[in-house]
Amino acid sequence: MELSDANLQTLTEYLKKTLDPDPAIRRPAEKFLESVEGSQNYPLLLLTLLEKSQENVIKVCASVTFKNYIKRNWRIIEDEPNKICESDRIAIKANIVPLMLSSPEQIQKQLSDAISIIGREDFPQKWPDLLTEMVNRFQSGDFHVINGVLRTAHSLFKRYRHEFKSNELWTEIKLVLDAFALPLTNLFKATIELCSTHANDASALKVLFSSLILIAKLFYSLNFQDLPEFFEDNMETWMTNFHTLLTLDNKLLQTDDEEEAGLLELLKSQICDNAALYAQKYDEEFQPYLPRFVTAIWNLLVTTGQEVKYDLLVSNAIQFLASVCERPHYKHLFEDQNTLTSICEKVIVPNMEFRAADEEAFEDNSEEYIRRDLEGSDIDTRRRAACDLVRGLCKFFEGPVTGIFSGYVNSMLQEYAKNPSVNWKHKDAAIYLVTSLASKAQTQKHGITQANELVNLTEFFVNHIQPDLKSASVNEFPVLKADGIKYIMIFRNQVPKEQLLVSIPLLINHLQAESIVVHTYAAHALERLFTMRGTSNTTLITAAEMMPFVEVLLTNLFKALTLPGSSENEYIMKAIMRSFSLLQESIIPYIPSVITQLTQKLLAVSKNPSKPHFNHYMFESICLSIRITCKANPDAVGSFEEALFMVFTEILQNDVQEFIPYVFQVMSLLLEMHKNEIPSSYMALFPHLLQPVLWERTGNIPPLVRLLQAYLERGANTIARAAADKIPGLLGVFQKLIASKANDHQGFYLLNSIIEHMPPESVGQYRKQIFILLFQRLQNSKTTKFIKSFLVFINLYCIKYGALALQEIFDNIQPKMFGMVLEKIIIPEIQKVSGQVEKKICAVGITKILTECPPMMDTEYTKLWTPLLQALIGLFELPEDDTIPDEEHFIDIEDTAGYQTAFSQLAFAGKKEHDPVGQMVNNPRIHLAQSLHKLSTACPGRVPSMLSTSLNAEALQYLQGYLQAASVTLL
Repeated sequence: MELSDANLQTLTEYLKKTLDPDPAIRRPAEKFLESVEGSQNYPLLLLTLLEKSQENVIKVCASVTFKNYIKRNWRIIEDEPNKICESDRIAIKANIVPLMLSSPEQIQKQLSDAISIIGREDFPQKWPDLLTEMVNRFQSGDFHVINGVLRTAHSLFKRYRHEFKSNELWTEIKLVLDAFALPLTNLFKATIELCSTHANDASALKVLFSSLILIAKLFYSLNFQDLPEFFEDNMETWMTNFHTLLTLDNKLLQTDDEEEAGLLELLKSQICDNAALYAQKYDEEFQPYLPRFVTAIWNLLVTTGQEVKYDLLVSNAIQFLASVCERPHYKHLFEDQNTLTSICEKVIVPNMEFRAADEEAFEDNSEEYIRRDLEGSDIDTRRRAACDLVRGLCKFFEGPVTGIFSGYVNSMLQEYAKNPSVNWKHKDAAIYLVTSLASKAQTQKHGITQANELVNLTEFFVNHIQPDLKSASVNEFPVLKADGIKYIMIFRNQVPKEQLLVSIPLLINHLQAESIVVHTYAAHALERLFTMRGTSNTTLITAAEMMPFVEVLLTNLFKALTLPGSSENEYIMKAIMRSFSLLQESIIPYIPSVITQLTQKLLAVSKNPSKPHFNHYMFESICLSIRITCKANPDAVGSFEEALFMVFTEILQNDVQEFIPYVFQVMSLLLEMHKNEIPSSYMALFPHLLQPVLWERTGNIPPLVRLLQAYLERGANTIARAAADKIPGLLGVFQKLIASKANDHQGFYLLNSIIEHMPPESVGQYRKQIFILLFQRLQNSKTTKFIKSFLVFINLYCIKYGALALQEIFDNIQPKMFGMVLEKIIIPEIQKVSGQVEKKICAVGITKILTECPPMMDTEYTKLWTPLLQALIGLFELPEDDTIPDEEHFIDIEDTAGYQTAFSQLAFAGKKEHDPVGQMVNNPRIHLAQSLHKLSTACPGRVPSMLSTSLNAEALQYLQGYLQAASVTLL
């Protein structure tokens, strides 16, 4: 695409159409943009538009499109074509920083994100002048430009907060510090001075405080990995100014908004974070400053109101205290009983209260409420911070703190008892306090794993939790119901089993509650209880104990999906999946109704899939229905195909990318259930599965390979007879996969199935070409993973077609090739093969080469006979060699740039491990002994003499053991 006005005009029109609400106009425009994004100059056209277009909406649209384009295409993936040509890359890097700095804020943010995506790949090696270019802009004095630089620096450096330590990372941070730390410190001092100068100018203060927030965030990122020497030397400057800013109050920066945090709150929150970082990681160096920060933050907590806009500030301030009180050498600051009482009274209890804003979220924004409360994304809520502070204080002062709070809990419960309908919030706070006091250690998987001995959890459960859940109405006091259900969920390991069994019907009943939070918690609690393990690693709650409740459980779970706001509730669907898994054949009578409801749901959500977890559990539930029913009645597979294929066809025709990998997995499961030939409905689909476009998407590869393997296992003869013209297409797929380091193992899975199942005559003409392709790949890029797969393949080939056929095909490609493969690949590398079945295939294959391949006994290959036997005994007896060369460590990781449907393995569609050798050989060691005996009978005297001259003593000893176990001798 040329940089011409005509192209700019075309692009403008298509960008406009992508904003159209009508899908008939929007989708073709999106498809057009997708089709041209590989063209040279496309990104430069977008940048020109966002700089020169007269329409603001086009500028913004071009900036978002550009950022997403960079996100999808900038990373260069090995084995794949470079999606952006080099001249475009150079031009983008040359123009993007000045363009970002001169753009309005809305566009600046998009370009800043794009720079950080490019920086993640190219900085510092391929973009060495980025830092200099940015630092030079600090001199401009224009804070619009300075904030653009700071925002970009923040998005570039914030990854230092979660990167693993490595030499490359240290080198990069050192480079950044050398160029950036001093200018940042000077900018910090200058900005603070300007704040005093402009103390009465509201608009100037807003810009300056935006800069200070970004500077404080950069301070956190640059200090996270280790304390840099520069910041240690300049700690006085930073900490004194941070302390001043914490205590600062300027009426001009206060906001009327009760919800949205203002600049002052955001800055103070970040400073609390910075102080907590230093208190935790660099406490020795930070010690002189700590007492004044504790005082300032304490004052902040006591004087800050309950409004939502202060939530982040208050929770960060409490987190600071929590991190300080856990450190042994700050213990003295908290020892005094009055201090503890004061913290409990003034900080913890007020911040555990259920506020009007929480009630609003509970009722109107339940999804967010659940995410914060259940999944622990409530890191910045007051309650979570207060809970962490209780835990921190309990580390050294468990007795006194429990004592202080027990008094609070009792008085709150008394208040509630006086007038429940008015005072229910007191009970809510009491339950929350007991929970935070009792829980010392917690995991998502097991709930509370360590509890405070001083709190009697069962007694509290029976007296205060159960009565709420037993009340006649599931809809009154929804917050207390949710609290009660959550209590069961988190203390499920502390509450005795008989109490859990009493709770199950109560939880099933609460699946009918109108409140989204209550029925979601009920589903989640059931799902967690069903996964608990008893003593003998079976589930704690058995299918037999659940028998009286099966019908009402399934009815209420599916009914809950029809309640307003829960049509795609992932917790309910996960509970359905877990119930199937626990109840097994008890669900068979309900399957016809269940599968109808699941297929209707599948059809509905396939129109617009938006909840990945929900979708995943839905497919898992479908797989469980199939497995459980067909285990009891294999012929039922046909009725499942009848129910599902219509929806599957629609999903495949409409190219619902998110669901296609799942559909392939369910189809594999169904096809593997067939015992005889492949039904014609599957054969009709077979040619479509070989279309190259399906194989372009990484997420499709594992399930498609498995589906093709199922076709080959069940219907190789049908394919050879009725679809022989498709065999080249099948091998084309193998050729594509084998070329990629990430997917070559999938190529081998397919190839092994072809060799194992296809009639020999149907693939005869392609065999030599297959080996040539494998050798080309070996020459071009030999990786450990490839070698392991290659070894399994040649041994499987040997088992299927015989050792002589293997030797002949190698020597046909190139004379003496067989010897080279033995010497350079099989003998030195066989120790790397992992997996029981894989080792067995290699053992049986090598045994065949040793004992059923005449050239091994009387040509120049004979010298390799003993080393090969030694390698085989090594495979049996030595530990697996799992060393991997340094440069290969990251090859296996699927790394797809941008948004692509990743492959999600369905646990309940799992494939049984298949052993191609099967009953033919049970014990490979004994098989070796018997085969050697047979060989020695055919040529007496040869085998013992070859062994005695060159097999090492230890290997010989092992071999004697095999011969004894097989009760044979060598002649």
